[in-house]
Amino acid sequence: MNKIVAVGLDNLPLIKEGQNLGEVIYKALIEKGMSLEEGDIIVVTEKIVAKSEGRVIELSCISPSEKAKRLAEEIGKDPRLIEIILNESNEIVKKGRGFIISETKHGFICANAGIDQSNVENGKVKLLPTDPDRSAEKIRRFLEKKFKVKVGVVISDSWGRPFRKGSVGVAIGASGIDALKDRRGDVDLFGKKLKSTRVAVGDCIASLGILLMGEAGEKIPVVIIRGLGKYLGRGRAIDLIRNKEEDLFR
Repeated sequence: MNKIVAVGLDNLPLIKEGQNLGEVIYKALIEKGMSLEEGDIIVVTEKIVAKSEGRVIELSCISPSEKAKRLAEEIGKDPRLIEIILNESNEIVKKGRGFIISETKHGFICANAGIDQSNVENGKVKLLPTDPDRSAEKIRRFLEKKFKVKVGVVISDSWGRPFRKGSVGVAIGASGIDALKDRRGDVDLFGKKLKSTRVAVGDCIASLGILLMGEAGEKIPVVIIRGLGKYLGRGRAIDLIRNKEEDLFR
C-alpha cells in the first residue's frame, strides 16, 4: 500500500523582494527539525515566489490608457487594474460584469491574468512570476544541493475551471517532475491500450498542496509531499498548456 504524507510549513517569514526562496525554505525546514528525502516534492505558492521576485505593483503608480478606462467602465473594475491586466495578457478571451478571462504572456488562460489583490498590502497588486518554471528550477537546485537528494518543485496557484464551481490547484511552474504524464500505450485492466490518457500530474500535486495551504491567510505557503517519488522527471509546467488550435473552449 502506497503511503503519501504531506506536511505544511507555517514558519516562513513574510517574504520580501530579493530573498532567496530556496534558502528561506531550507531554514524553515531546519527550524522544524526536518530534512528532505529522495523523491520529496515541494509545493510552493506562487504568491511568495512573486513577492521574492518583485512582482508587486502600487496601483497609485499606474496611469490607465483610454482602452483600459473604456473596458473598466464596461465591466465595473478599477481602470488601473485593467491596465495591468492588459499589459500582462496576450489577448482577452472573455469578459463580463466584474471579470476578465485572458491569456497571459506565459500562455495561461485564467481570470485577470493571474493578478491578485489578496495577501498584499492595501493599494498593491501581485502579478504572476515572470518565468515560473525557471523559478521552480532555482528552488529545486538550491534544496538538492543542501540536502543532497533528488526532489521536485511545483509552484501552485488557484484557478477556476469551465463548467465547474470552485477553484483547484494548478501548477504554473514545475521542475524535477513529470508535470504531464503520458499514459498512451499503457494497458488497462482488460489489456486494452490507452489511446488518449495523459495525466496532469503537476496540477494534481498542486491541488494536494493547496488543500493544506488554504486560501484565507492560513500562513502555510510551502508543503512537503512524500511518497510521490515515482513522478520525479524532467518536465515543466508549460507542458500542461493546450495549444490554442486544440482548445475547444475558445
